[in-house]
Amino acid sequence: MPHLGAHESVAGGLHLAFTHITNVGGDALQIFTRNQRQWNPKAVTEEEQELFADAWKNCASIPVASHASYLVNLASGKADLVQKSIAAFAEELKRCELLHIPMLVMHPGSHGGDGVETGLERFITNLDLALERADNDVTVLLETTAGQGTGLGSRFEELAAIIEGSKYPEKLGVCVDTCHIFAAGYDIRTAAAYEASMAEFDRLVGIERIGFFHLNDSKKGLGCRVDRHEHIGEGEIGLEGFRNLLNDPRFANHPMTLETPKGKDLQEDRDNLAKLHTLMQQ
Repeated sequence: MPHLGAHESVAGGLHLAFTHITNVGGDALQIFTRNQRQWNPKAVTEEEQELFADAWKNCASIPVASHASYLVNLASGKADLVQKSIAAFAEELKRCELLHIPMLVMHPGSHGGDGVETGLERFITNLDLALERADNDVTVLLETTAGQGTGLGSRFEELAAIIEGSKYPEKLGVCVDTCHIFAAGYDIRTAAAYEASMAEFDRLVGIERIGFFHLNDSKKGLGCRVDRHEHIGEGEIGLEGFRNLLNDPRFANHPMTLETPKGKDLQEDRDNLAKLHTLMQQ
């Protein structure tokens, strides 16, 4: 049975994310280790490390991933942005190591109008530089994207090119976002469509590369290339698409987290997780 959870706030302390996720009935967690809109966040303190470790020990079965800052763009053609991105991403990898978080999810970035091939080349070069600077064993999960604007990573071929081009393919995997792949044109709404999309991923990238899932319905239609998350079953994917994924035996032990809209009381997380649990065959 997959581990189902959500992206939870760390307001008040990183360790409180475990309280939040258990309060909504989840058993998988994604966090930002620092404010995703800041270039130079404070270092992780020893006290934070201890509190986080203790909280995780009390929730030992919960897999945890971090999500990299949205500011990072390793595919940019702007030298100053690239240098800041390499430094920030390397520091995030180091924070993950200090907190013993094994997976770091990141967007492949934007080519800024210079073309996919150029963007991919820059991303691969700069990703390798960040991996070398961090020099640790944290796995980087390339997130599938919706194809909005000049963003990279909406085609499985692009993810394959990054993994094949990197000097460190053993450190790379994929995080599949259901809203994003649907917006990019990969249908999962019927059993046949789901199997075809997963077969295409397996052919190009390899199913074994998938380490994490984001479970989000889509406000917009198939192939729209617009990234707009919706509550489970209330968007264009619908409940059957999630049923197909949740009951795929290949992902029986994978962590899957919500990134659906939420309010302060987290009731939306509870409702979405409850829907997902009803879709899983016992």
